Amino acid sequence: MSLMNLDLTLRTEIQKAVATLFNQSVEQVQLQPTNKEFEGSHTVVCFPLTKLSRKGPEETARLIGEHLIANSGIVTRYNVVKGFLNLVIADSVWASVFESVFSNPKYGSLPANGKEMMVEYSSPNTNKPLHLGHLRNNFLGYSVAEIFKANGYKVHKVQIINDRGIHICKSMAAWQLYGNGETPDRAGVKGDKLVGKYYVEFDRNYKAQVQELIAQGVPEADAEKKAPIMKLAVEMLQRWEAKDEEIYSLWKTMNSWVYEGFDATYKRMGVDFEKLYYESNTYLLGKDEVLRGLERGVFFKKEDGSVWVDLTAEGLDQKVLLRSDGTSVYMTQDIGTAILRFLDFPKIEGQVYTVGNEQEYHFKVLFQILKKLGFAWAEKCYHLSYGMVDLPSGKMKSREGTVVDADDLMQEMVDDAEKQTRELGKIEDSSEEEIKALAEMIGLGALKFFLLKVDPKKRMLFDPNESIQLQGHTGPFIQYTHARIRSILRKAASMNISPAVENIIALEPAERELIFQLNNYTNKLQEAAREYSPAVIANFTYDLAKEYNQFYQSIPIFNEADPAKLKFRVALSKAVADLLKKSMSLLGIQVPEKM
Repeated sequence: MSLMNLDLTLRTEIQKAVATLFNQSVEQVQLQPTNKEFEGSHTVVCFPLTKLSRKGPEETARLIGEHLIANSGIVTRYNVVKGFLNLVIADSVWASVFESVFSNPKYGSLPANGKEMMVEYSSPNTNKPLHLGHLRNNFLGYSVAEIFKANGYKVHKVQIINDRGIHICKSMAAWQLYGNGETPDRAGVKGDKLVGKYYVEFDRNYKAQVQELIAQGVPEADAEKKAPIMKLAVEMLQRWEAKDEEIYSLWKTMNSWVYEGFDATYKRMGVDFEKLYYESNTYLLGKDEVLRGLERGVFFKKEDGSVWVDLTAEGLDQKVLLRSDGTSVYMTQDIGTAILRFLDFPKIEGQVYTVGNEQEYHFKVLFQILKKLGFAWAEKCYHLSYGMVDLPSGKMKSREGTVVDADDLMQEMVDDAEKQTRELGKIEDSSEEEIKALAEMIGLGALKFFLLKVDPKKRMLFDPNESIQLQGHTGPFIQYTHARIRSILRKAASMNISPAVENIIALEPAERELIFQLNNYTNKLQEAAREYSPAVIANFTYDLAKEYNQFYQSIPIFNEADPAKLKFRVALSKAVADLLKKSMSLLGIQVPEKM
């Protein structure tokens, strides 16, 4: 019997009780986990049932509790707290529940449902390296994709690379003026960092030139346009759009440097993509669709020739889609890209866009436009909106060169993990290579877990020192718990103790709680997909690790004289370790065998 079936069975038994006791039928039964301070695992909310019982909530709860004990074969005890009926499930039922988990090697993944989903994440600009915000973006998008996979979906991971526009030309202009032919190989740096260096260089020189012009009496607005370096960047953009051979070649060269740098960063992050879309290939795609929408009366044209959509009836505003000169805007590009992706992957139900919350309005408009154009899948498009990440030192500012670089932060986390590992002194039998691999696992695990345990919608403060601790709500705490259990399993194997579930009659409270947690995983997996929230999985995993540690402290496994109980506790430990590994993998986190 699985816990989902146990829930269903309980609901059915409660419905039977209501029908028998009060001669009434009830369709919805409110069932929830019991508050930790009370005995029991499942709680029936009895207030809504008082209309049927015509009795007070406590009397209603008492009558249902007595009926369940007498007739269900599942409930052994109950207690009533005001209108809440807390139920204690029979140990034989819990043992049966655990056996179904333990005997199912595929437990934790739902069968294929025949549905396809697309998840977009990362989507960087090619004028600078990835930063702390990109880390949260990539970890969120990757994890949501993995969660949907575990829920039975076929998932396509994609990104659109913003590889064109004035910001790209700024890096190009600065490199042309001040680079002296510098390359990543010659400079000994990653290509994305070299290009980012010239983006910062552009900003520094641009500001100086603007101030110089203002000092000469030029109005500020004019100075910002007339600064020589800005004029060069604008000219480069015009020449790029005209496919000027020299500019196009420089653009391709500098972007290739960036892509090589990005690939190294993605590899270390542990994220991947099925297909890459490039803004330089897609930025004109939406124009034809907008013109078709204009012909059908979906959009309207103003006197200056610009094309707009009116979304005031949807609680939004009017939005320009084509400028008066016929050129596209960013929204137009997104319309075209969304449609192109549907043509590339015609079976997808919708697209998940992992983009910061400053773009919430943009995506509301985009989805409404796609609906107006008649695309049914637009209803299932979702903006996975996330808040900014701050460090204790304050907000990031990329143009001023004070960005929190993703590579640097990952390396700092790994270095801290290695230092902590060496200081703990439990690695005497490990080679240098093994120590380095373990530090990589712990450092990146700490980073990922800390960024994913918070609800995506919330702005968050990332504290590197807190995240790396072995105790507390951290990735290393879960990794250490997994390693501890693997050590227990190795000891059990050396003693020829095989994990098994047989003749289990009575359970300790800590054992019941662990089984409840194990079997609640499927519910949490479905909730995480419903909410597009890796935080659901992260916090479930932490709770499971915490419960196991309480179990481990209260029940000395190898002191048990009863062979059946000993084998059961080893089996329980193995099931927890396996699920910790599986759930952490959904967050993109590896767990060590020893630590």
